[in-house]
Amino acid sequence: MYRKLIRGLKEQIFNNKLGKVALFIIILFTLISILAFLSPYEPNKIDMSSRLKSPNKTNIFGTDIMGRDYFTRILYGGRISLSVGFLSMLISTTIGTIVGSISGYFEGRLDSFLMRGVDVLMSIPSFFIILVLNAYLKPSIGIIVLIIGLLGWMGTARLVRAETLSIKSNEYVLYAKSLGVSNLKIIRKHIIPNVLPTVIVAATLSIAGAILTESALSFLGMGVQAPDASWGSMLSKSQGYMDEAPYLGIFPGMFILLTVLSFNILGDTIRNTLESRGDNR
Repeated sequence: MYRKLIRGLKEQIFNNKLGKVALFIIILFTLISILAFLSPYEPNKIDMSSRLKSPNKTNIFGTDIMGRDYFTRILYGGRISLSVGFLSMLISTTIGTIVGSISGYFEGRLDSFLMRGVDVLMSIPSFFIILVLNAYLKPSIGIIVLIIGLLGWMGTARLVRAETLSIKSNEYVLYAKSLGVSNLKIIRKHIIPNVLPTVIVAATLSIAGAILTESALSFLGMGVQAPDASWGSMLSKSQGYMDEAPYLGIFPGMFILLTVLSFNILGDTIRNTLESRGDNR
């Protein structure tokens, strides 16, 4: 099942020009962020004699207000932004999958209780909750990941629940029940593997949302703290220098835009693949 799914996704992505470009951008940005240590410049080394140099052969993205190489800062900022996106996605997807599968499988009072809880949480603007929590907790990458992850699972839970309600009526699930297989084992062996395609789509879009949330927090000064930088914090610090050095805002903004857009395109491509597979059954 997994091999067929992966093969189908590969074919769909590589037959789709936008899908290929999106996947290439994601892989490229991830690799250059991982390999940021290969840069000859220190990301936090201050050199006031080189401040606000426009892009040139030596500093291809120029330098910032402290004379630090901006390209190197972008690379290290990508580590933080992408890490927040991926780690938050793992937390939210795990919680959403567990809650959704349990809710859909058992139904009844438990389902009603869990879904009403999800409805209440979804009715509250999560970004404002994140702002409040972040204001009371010491800002750090770990705290940001936890907050975004713990407040971003509700949409996945609803999707997984809907899929579970459909899957649990299939013959192989009913047969497993008649054999006395435990509910936990049925969920683990039959429900979760079959909702995995939906989870993959939700996870892809979740990464984009987490990166945007982290960028917004950092832009407001409540995210990653100096001297470390993320794309959002770099964009925030560029505000006062847009006339003098517009590249300070253009480069991090471009990386945020391309990353989020690529994840959204990839998510749409995967969803189209799964829908076409469903239509062919």
